[in-house]
Amino acid sequence: MAQQPEVAGAAATSGATEAPGASGGGLRARLAPVGLVLAGGISVQFGGAVAVSVMPRAGALGIVTLRLAFAALVLLVVCRPKLRGHSRADWGTVVAFGVAMAGMNGLFYQSVARIPMGPAVTLEVLGPLALSVIASRRAVNLVWAGLALCGVFLLGGGGGFNGLDPAGVAYALGAGAMWAAYIVFSARTGRRFPQADGLALAMVVAAVLFLPLGLIESGSRLVQPGTLALGAVVAVMSSVLPYTLELLALRRLPAHTFAVLMSLEPALASIAGFLVLSQALTAAEALAIALVIAASMGAVRTQVGRGRTRAREEAKRGAGR
Repeated sequence: MAQQPEVAGAAATSGATEAPGASGGGLRARLAPVGLVLAGGISVQFGGAVAVSVMPRAGALGIVTLRLAFAALVLLVVCRPKLRGHSRADWGTVVAFGVAMAGMNGLFYQSVARIPMGPAVTLEVLGPLALSVIASRRAVNLVWAGLALCGVFLLGGGGGFNGLDPAGVAYALGAGAMWAAYIVFSARTGRRFPQADGLALAMVVAAVLFLPLGLIESGSRLVQPGTLALGAVVAVMSSVLPYTLELLALRRLPAHTFAVLMSLEPALASIAGFLVLSQALTAAEALAIALVIAASMGAVRTQVGRGRTRAREEAKRGAGR
């Protein structure tokens, strides 16, 4: 699944700044954090592919429930978030973050149960891309939006989505909208809670919300040893491991570079779908995914350029005082 990580969305929409020390060191030091991000992306998408293969056993809602529950448990143990000392507004923000997280995961898994992973992630990426374009308010972003729309047009076999299940397309677009909401509330949660405490609490909210849905769909199948084990694997591959790798990478990697790398998620999803699920792409679908990736990268770079220009102007005004 595309990322999900909260830091990725914040970087893509806030005029990202460089991490301390990101420009120093040799070639190996500069490439190491890039490798961590790519490893995290590969883990997310192959975890998603494993989840799709488990769906016949546990159902789409069941596998989401297991993923969120195991991820919440791990984050609670690692982060040990404090429950006292938070305002009503703080709790409202973290609940909204958890709702967005639950919606994003639930809608995405409903999508990949119906359409291949590559197209599903490509459609999902349109949510953060639209948020980036709207936040930027620059004319050049209309170019990126147009490029993305061309990709969607190709992905739909000429605009009608005749080759893709309409429900799967709708779920993927819904997941993209929830991903945009996830980005917004992730940033707000990060400002209100220290370290990853807000993420851990939001994951608990998402897991609690999905537990009844998973039990209704899967019932006793959800607690079978084999299903539990596979759910734990999905949680580690799709949440715990990529979050850890990305947090490590962001200590040494410019945030805008991180956001650009996250734009490669549709390509990684296509590779995972092909290798794990034998989901081959047509030439038109491959071109469509490439166009959306290019649009996403362009939007990120435009945001970064705008942020740097604003920083230079502020520095000049400060020097003139």
